[in-house]
Amino acid sequence: MGVDTSVEFVRDLFAAFGRGDIGYVIDAHSDDVVSESPVSRTSTLPWAGTRVGRREVAEYFETMAAHMRPEAFHDLVFTASDDRVVVEGTNAGSMVETGERYEHDWVMVFTIRDGKVVRFRHYYDPGDIEAAIEE
Repeated sequence: MGVDTSVEFVRDLFAAFGRGDIGYVIDAHSDDVVSESPVSRTSTLPWAGTRVGRREVAEYFETMAAHMRPEAFHDLVFTASDDRVVVEGTNAGSMVETGERYEHDWVMVFTIRDGKVVRFRHYYDPGDIEAAIEE
């Protein structure tokens, strides 16, 4: 997959997430994908941590959906090299339990091989979300 094709592939993932097509997003991951979100050693978020395999990625989305309602991503900037696509962006949303809002900037790194995400890393400061949970 060339760099331009990889960027389009990742853009398609964001579009699918935006329209609520989580099945499409999950199917775009390899069977043995390694997914980390957030990349933090101190987060207590229920969906935080490393997941291995498509089934665990599906569990990540289920757990996240039970706790938060993310809104559309915006200010997306895509940078690609070799088999990696880096996306910088911002998003906001609210917590299911408290209704409190959060907003943060983030960086996501997708490694793509044979038309599938084989590694995903989501970097963000979880503090705003943790505060919204505690409100």
